Amino acid sequence: MTATRLVNRAVIRLSPQDESEDVTDFLQGLVTNDVSGDLPVYAALLSAQGKAMFDFFVWSDGDDILLDCEAEVAADLAKRLSLYRLLRKIDIARDETLAVHWSTDEDEGASLDPRLPELGHRWIAPVKETDESADDAYLVHRLKLGVPEGRAEVADILWLETNAVELNGVNFEKGCYIGQENTARMNWRQKVNRRLVVVPLDQSEEKRRKAAYEELGFAVDHLRVTDLDSASLPEWQAAGIRD
Repeated sequence: MTATRLVNRAVIRLSPQDESEDVTDFLQGLVTNDVSGDLPVYAALLSAQGKAMFDFFVWSDGDDILLDCEAEVAADLAKRLSLYRLLRKIDIARDETLAVHWSTDEDEGASLDPRLPELGHRWIAPVKETDESADDAYLVHRLKLGVPEGRAEVADILWLETNAVELNGVNFEKGCYIGQENTARMNWRQKVNRRLVVVPLDQSEEKRRKAAYEELGFAVDHLRVTDLDSASLPEWQAAGIRD
């Protein structure tokens, strides 16, 4: 049996407490992407300055919304969302009965990663004792494609500098959300001066390094666009910078 479970991921469930509440409407006013249409989508919760605090995938489950996020930040993300809940009748908590799965092969009920098709397929399913971890394989696959994610790599970086446009993590036509003003201004003025880039570890600039994976020989650096050689970048990223 092929290992598919991403043990390092968790699922947060947002549920209405009564029929008058709409969790989609609640989340729509907070995150960077449009969650009112087809799901899943990749999105983030930003600071007021437009810097990434949490990135995640948004899934639907009937009247509920599921967030596929890093396990180590799940409690923090649920707590942060609860701060915005105020008097709204919404339950926000980690769902320990569900797990996130990934495979490069198509699986029944799976969806292509909304960031980049080459990243493979994702799905959410009930936890099983027979689940085997695919975390290591996923990490290698993601880094080889040059895609950053997670607190260690994207936190405290302006959302557009994380390649959010190229990875379908932002919608410029939806209504307001936290950090929207600065994010929209950067887009309109085309002032994305830096980018997160996956580089060979021996070419990484320590002062610009966000994360290092010594055993894999990769690092994630936050570099000036003017210092990047498009020929050394993955095509999805090079195309965005050329544009």
